[in-house]
Amino acid sequence: MLCSPAAATIRRVKPGITLKLFLAILAACALAAIAMAVATRLSFQSGFLGYLDQVDGQRLDTLTARLADEYRKRGSWEFIRDDYRQLRDLAVPDQPVQRLSLFDASRRTVVGNPELSEDAAVRSVVVDDRIVGWVARAPYRRLSGAADLSFQQEQLRAAWIIAALAVVLAAVVAMILARAFLQPVKRLAEATHRLAAGAYDTRVEVRSGDEIGRLGADFNHLAHALERNEQLRRRFIADVSHELRTPLAIARGEIEAIEDGVRPLTRESIASLKNEVQSLGKLVEDLYQLALADVGALAYRKEPVDVAEVAREAVDAFGERLKEHRLEVDADLQPAKVFGDGDRLSQAFRNLLENSLRYTDPGGSLRIGVRRDAGRVAVEFEDSAPGVAAEAMPHLFERFFRVESSRNRAHGGAGLGLAIVRSIVEAHGGEIKAGASPLGGLAVTIAFPEFT
Repeated sequence: MLCSPAAATIRRVKPGITLKLFLAILAACALAAIAMAVATRLSFQSGFLGYLDQVDGQRLDTLTARLADEYRKRGSWEFIRDDYRQLRDLAVPDQPVQRLSLFDASRRTVVGNPELSEDAAVRSVVVDDRIVGWVARAPYRRLSGAADLSFQQEQLRAAWIIAALAVVLAAVVAMILARAFLQPVKRLAEATHRLAAGAYDTRVEVRSGDEIGRLGADFNHLAHALERNEQLRRRFIADVSHELRTPLAIARGEIEAIEDGVRPLTRESIASLKNEVQSLGKLVEDLYQLALADVGALAYRKEPVDVAEVAREAVDAFGERLKEHRLEVDADLQPAKVFGDGDRLSQAFRNLLENSLRYTDPGGSLRIGVRRDAGRVAVEFEDSAPGVAAEAMPHLFERFFRVESSRNRAHGGAGLGLAIVRSIVEAHGGEIKAGASPLGGLAVTIAFPEFT
């Protein structure tokens, strides 16, 4: 049998969570209402029969008193033996005789059913402080009177009507609750679709402090992180493109000038090209190091290392360049061991020295310190003017960030050195922060866990 695409689509549509929650709440309330109605019916039947038995007990007391009067007059039970009409006349009007039994003092049957059930109501007939007989009434097993049956039907009908009204009320409440509970979830679902489509500025309004409210807050944090990462990605691509384009453009211009004969092929022109190629190679190597750090593939061979010795070797390697720049170095390097990779630590210290060398005014000073401090190894690099603005401090370790004042691109930095330093420090379980130097420039403080 063939069906239209529209019909197939309708069959494929599954009920939404709102309908499912509505049906779940409604089913629970309906079951509770039905259970209440059934329990009411059972309780009413049991209670009503108990009520009738209680009334019969009072009537039985009246019958006992009348039988005692008759026995006192007659002196025996012969007047009523096997005479149900006589017993009916003595009983309370409209009571069924077949449920009554009379026994003498020896429990022999005078009139009525000789078999008594365990739950039968029994009263003694006392004459002059002497028990002369026993009267018993079997309990109600079911309703038989027209009035009783009519009353029972009315009560049961009322119970089912109340149950039906409870189900209708439950349906209304379930609809309201389903919409109230799921409205924030729908907003989150719609916001998630927009976020998945690339709208990273999407936010949801948090109106409660429950689990859904916390989920909304977490969604906003996630959206903010994705938006920031997207901005960083775009800025990173733009910065990489710019940094790669600049040395390539210079090298291409040099080569074209040599080809056109504008500039002769001399040692100076070759040296200029070599410098640009070296700058390009350094940038590519830095990017490669950061890429390895991002994916956790940057190799570390850790062992107990004396940080002071690593810092001293790095300073010695920069000795000639520091002298050319007329920077006075004050090194206070106290022995302190950490568990780390000496080559990577040397790379971090060299990047810090390179940063100070590039951005510190000639004739300035550089102070380097290594000391042990309460289970930590503190490493400090402090240089002289120029300084860094306070608002730029939190961004110094971001990639391609450069201060646009005295510490600018004219000094040749691509803005990756400090980012690499932070990656190496964090890989060693350390912390790094930047602040103002007492010497007037930048102070970089690193804290490593001490190896013991």
